[in-house]
Amino acid sequence: MRDDDQHKGLNRRVLLKTAAVGLGALSAPALISAKARASSGEVNFMGWSGYKFDDLFAAFTKQTGIKVNFLDQPDQDTMYAKCKVALQTGGVDFVEPTLDRVPAWVSNGIVQPWDLTKIKLDNYDPAFVSGAAGAAAEVGGKRYYLPSVWGTEALVHSTADAPMDYPDTTLASLFDPKFEGKVVVRGHSALAAMGRVLDEQGKLPKPFLDSYKDEATMKQIWDIVLAAAIKAKPNVAQFWNGENDAQAAFRTNGCTLGLCWDSTGYNLGKDGLPFAYVSPKEGAFGWMQGYFLMKNAANLEQAAEFANFVSTAQGSALNATAFSANPTGKGAAALLDPKVAAFYKAAYPGDALAKMWWWPAQDSWFLKLRGEYADKYKAA
Repeated sequence: MRDDDQHKGLNRRVLLKTAAVGLGALSAPALISAKARASSGEVNFMGWSGYKFDDLFAAFTKQTGIKVNFLDQPDQDTMYAKCKVALQTGGVDFVEPTLDRVPAWVSNGIVQPWDLTKIKLDNYDPAFVSGAAGAAAEVGGKRYYLPSVWGTEALVHSTADAPMDYPDTTLASLFDPKFEGKVVVRGHSALAAMGRVLDEQGKLPKPFLDSYKDEATMKQIWDIVLAAAIKAKPNVAQFWNGENDAQAAFRTNGCTLGLCWDSTGYNLGKDGLPFAYVSPKEGAFGWMQGYFLMKNAANLEQAAEFANFVSTAQGSALNATAFSANPTGKGAAALLDPKVAAFYKAAYPGDALAKMWWWPAQDSWFLKLRGEYADKYKAA
């Protein structure tokens, strides 16, 4: 997913802006259409568990009269499975996976394109709806995906027991024997980290990114990656799937190092715990979340109104604050909590942003094989 246009947009417009206004500014009215203000009803939204969206949903309902029925799930594999069932049973209007999943959701007929006559694309920072990001959101010239927030997966570490400073931070530390029994990772992310480490060390027959292109190449590369990861598995104290269990690894299970989302690092630090979040020298894993419209959505107008609200400065800032992530709407960065802005500035020192590694597009065949490799890794 990485491209220069998108990357410059992240650098220049979003991440390192100083937040001049606190969350109190978020109470200012957003620019919502008369149609939205007059609308009523409900919308069924499937999203991520472990976050507090009360302020976002309350502001949206106040502006539009639409009630959000939130269906929280721990991870997007669960979202995918439940939405396949919902094609028959109904009950889900829109869902929030990551951008790299567009091929899988579209090819399996789970979602439909957004009606762009009802979507305010001009609300977004161009970095997230044009260039590579815009191309990845479209299939056959139709836009299936609207961005909501973006962030990273990088190193959460104990400042007391695993101190580290950029650029001496590395993904290889996850597999260093000195952290035996102290590491928390997500199965498939740990394998990708190992793949990138081996690639940099010249130990793979082809570039690691080539493993996303076809099954034969993936198996050739990931067989090597899996063997190396299993050898270092004594380091792993716990695997995480969602925000709650990632935080628990540090709060209660004794982990001192992990490959986790930025929100995990922020929330631990916010609570005064001795943990920090920093990019590895190889570059943090970059992700973008956004909205798919279910093929059998019953509340099309309401889903579009929610997407539009989250693209306004107010809605985008509220949503990003809920995730402790980065907004995609124009003007939203200035409305972020200054503590959130300071956290992200510290997370990407020096040239860290220029090295960010965006998760590549992942089709159904890749996700299936990736799951099999992750299962073998966890079971070993």
